[in-house]
Amino acid sequence: MKILWLTNIPLPEASMLMNEKITPFGGWLVNASFNLAEQEGIKLSIAFPKNGVNEIKILEGRKIKYYTFPIVDEKEVVNDKYSLSFDKILEEIKPNVVHVFGTEYPHTLAMVNACNNKRIKIVVSIQGLVSVCEKHYYAQLPNHIINRFTLRDFLKQDNVKQQRDKFKKKGKLEIEALKKVKHVIGRTTWDKACTTQINPKVKYHFCNETLREEFYKHTWDISKCEKHSIFVSQSSYPIKGLHFMLKAMPLILDQYPNAKLYIGGSDITKEITLKEKLKISSYGKYIKELIKKYNLKDKVIFTGLLNEKQMCERYLKSNIFVCPSSIENSSNSLGEAMILGVPCVASNVGGVRDMLEDNEEGFTYQSGNLIMLAHYVCEIFKNDKLAIEFSKRAKEHASQTHDREKNLYQLMGIYKNIIES
Repeated sequence: MKILWLTNIPLPEASMLMNEKITPFGGWLVNASFNLAEQEGIKLSIAFPKNGVNEIKILEGRKIKYYTFPIVDEKEVVNDKYSLSFDKILEEIKPNVVHVFGTEYPHTLAMVNACNNKRIKIVVSIQGLVSVCEKHYYAQLPNHIINRFTLRDFLKQDNVKQQRDKFKKKGKLEIEALKKVKHVIGRTTWDKACTTQINPKVKYHFCNETLREEFYKHTWDISKCEKHSIFVSQSSYPIKGLHFMLKAMPLILDQYPNAKLYIGGSDITKEITLKEKLKISSYGKYIKELIKKYNLKDKVIFTGLLNEKQMCERYLKSNIFVCPSSIENSSNSLGEAMILGVPCVASNVGGVRDMLEDNEEGFTYQSGNLIMLAHYVCEIFKNDKLAIEFSKRAKEHASQTHDREKNLYQLMGIYKNIIES
């Protein structure tokens, strides 16, 4: 069985073959690709876009062959340009199935068109759905923040409103791609509802995701965590809801003055050097304003970009993980927290309800409801027995959701079903 994956980013082995730094993104693909490539009778190839190249480059991994293809300027005729690359790749590999991860980039539609033209079976995995997520992009931000420009925003034409407009533009391509495919892979009630509304004729295949290897090796221990510490894994754009968490912090600090908030990723508020001042976005500036307004300077710590092991350590040190997003499909960060057993509080959006059972495995609350967010954080802080019960149940649930062997055989079964259809 010859399988071609189309991903948005290089996997770690490909980065090493290119002598480039490994990025911590797309971790769910790593275990899945490795396990699949190890199976007898499976030949896996992976194609991904690469900046600064003019032609396809082939990289030979231990078990996987990688194909880089040039990124096309969106102002150009996207599909025709990408099709030149995809026709060559498809001709060489002659895959039984092409599996596309994500719908948010133009190359998804281009690959769908290329496969349909060549009568090659194709399936698309739903990650997020930009055509739906754009409706939640502003995440209750004030109008003056949505429309404001920093110098960086002006030069890049990329303020909050323009970021949403880009989601809308990508969403049109996403909808076109989904209407042209016969098979999709999803994992939540939310992505099934959204996808089948876009294309009622599509065949929906259920398959959960496998997490990064490090997260299967450890279990959270309340005696080893930093008491009254909160971890939020992402902050770079409004959908991830960091502003909600910051607004809830004063309510939490009223009861737990020693509470700390750790935020994964680079410090989007940093303005020390001239370069940093020039690079700050309007959303980053808003986060900085909230930190100042609520006197949170000594309570908020940006962790910087963390690799797999460092990320795992940050979860384990935390008393609570919070997912305050305005929309999610199935948050991999929430999955990682749950499989480690970190007590979780999450906004009840998108596919979260399929991941975390409210009041049994953690707490869920209405997105943007600061009072309930703060209340549930404090409930866990004050009740170690509850935290330990949530930890145990969440880990049990996530261990089934992210079972590597089960997910691998489920995926192989989907490929077989598609080939035989």
